[in-house]
Amino acid sequence: MVEMVSKRHRLQFIARASRSFDRKTRVLVSRLRPALESAIPWWIAAWLVLSAWKVSGALGEGPSGSDVAYTVLPYLLIALAPVVALRLAESAFCDRSTAWTPRTRLARIGRWREVAVETAREHRLFGPVGFLASLTIGMLLNVVLRSGEFLLAVPAIGTAAPGWAQALFLSMAFETMAMNFLYMVCFVMALRAVPAFPRMLVATWIVDLAFQLRTATIVGSHEALPPDVAIALTGVLQGNVQKVCISIFIWLPYLLLSKRVNLTYRHRLAR
Repeated sequence: MVEMVSKRHRLQFIARASRSFDRKTRVLVSRLRPALESAIPWWIAAWLVLSAWKVSGALGEGPSGSDVAYTVLPYLLIALAPVVALRLAESAFCDRSTAWTPRTRLARIGRWREVAVETAREHRLFGPVGFLASLTIGMLLNVVLRSGEFLLAVPAIGTAAPGWAQALFLSMAFETMAMNFLYMVCFVMALRAVPAFPRMLVATWIVDLAFQLRTATIVGSHEALPPDVAIALTGVLQGNVQKVCISIFIWLPYLLLSKRVNLTYRHRLAR
């Protein structure tokens, strides 16, 4: 009898904690978009200041206009990529649009029954809250971390640099810009409950891994690449691959099996 009472108390505690967590994340998500809008000018200003400090040490005295443009433009594009992605994605994905609903279901694990869109939206499990909020916020933080990693790890390169250095700089800059764009699109899709979000995130993971292999191939093809640079680059690329693989390992089962994910993005409930 004592064990039954203790078990019931534990279950009640878990249920209360779960409801409290859902309430807090729902409030957090509701405030996230306005806070993000306010943060955009600060993001651009901070990035431009840090980039100017980084670039000033690479250009030297009396740089040409083309050299300045060559070095500065990638930093500017990295700063603008998530902002442009945010604007485009919000224009493309309206709150109650079902135009982006996939015609073919790829997630077939489990037993589910389809429900109407409005029925799904009125259900208590609907929305990017709970653990799904953690995934949503994590994609936003990934943009900041990926940008900061580029700023710290990749030196600013001008047109006078060796070919391998230019290849490294441009490849890493393009990768950072593209992934910032894609992860921000995924963030908006998750926040607005766009049905195609799960497969878009999976596609972004695949693109992310492909970029790591592409960068390694491009830079590795330059025979003049110094050994210490090759070792450092290998460490960065391996770290990026590991982070993506960890994300896939943690979140892919959740995207397939979660009742909240299936209700929010696939409009179906467990039978």
